[in-house]
Amino acid sequence: MELFLMTLTTGVMVGGIYALVALGWVLIYKCSGVLNLAMGEMTLIGAYVSLSFYSMGVPFLLALLISLIIGFVLGILTERIFLDRLIGEPVLTVIMVTVGLSFFFKGCVELIWGTDTRVFSPPVFPLEPLRLGPLYIGQVYLWSFIAAIILLIVFVSFFKYTRWGLAMQATADDEMAALSLGVSARFVYATAWAIAFMAAGVGGTLLGNINGLNISVGYLGLLVLPAVVLGGLNSVPGAIVGGIAIGILQNFSGAYLDQFVPGGVKEIAPFVFMAVFLLFKPYGIWGWERIERV
Repeated sequence: MELFLMTLTTGVMVGGIYALVALGWVLIYKCSGVLNLAMGEMTLIGAYVSLSFYSMGVPFLLALLISLIIGFVLGILTERIFLDRLIGEPVLTVIMVTVGLSFFFKGCVELIWGTDTRVFSPPVFPLEPLRLGPLYIGQVYLWSFIAAIILLIVFVSFFKYTRWGLAMQATADDEMAALSLGVSARFVYATAWAIAFMAAGVGGTLLGNINGLNISVGYLGLLVLPAVVLGGLNSVPGAIVGGIAIGILQNFSGAYLDQFVPGGVKEIAPFVFMAVFLLFKPYGIWGWERIERV
């Protein structure tokens, strides 16, 4: 029972970080109908920027804030330079551009920061675990989860209560109607990429505090995809629930299945679950169901 509770608790906390990255997937798909396959590399860039400033002696929270600002700028530049001219083009064309961006970003990361594993030194969070009854919880997991939940609340509030957030929702629901009301689709797309870059960067920074940071963290972008599919590609609450669910599934797979099927079953389990889940709920739990009548 102690192993079960420890695995469940850690899975929920890691899942909160996954949910933050999943939010970036949902934002871009919700606004433009495009799967951004460069999300993992966007996660890497934000994490390395935070690590670079922290290594210079900048306090962690300030380094994270600088990373958010740089992520916002990079997101807008990415959309303006690479994707702005593709508005109205077939979705597959835009997806292939994000594949190219993935390789481009990865090359930039390897050129600037190299491929060796780097850690936040001195550690940002205390190394001594907290004891909650029979459970011992690493403080890095706890504080990373709290930070992820706070940012998720901020982003969800932004979409629900601000004018920009409402404009993004309107464009996602009906682009032509939003345009007729004076909403700029170009502005909405640029803002979506900027916020996605910020969310991905924070998620990468928090994961870098847990496991260290290297080029393989970019795999997170694909690992979060099952979470996005589970919740629904255009559902913000679905991204949160899906991220936590995949975090729990991954941890339980590692704890209970690795001993029978060694070789990284915890990395494969989310994709197996996604494939089975799609057989029964192709649009996810809260995804929009498209009904076409001929």
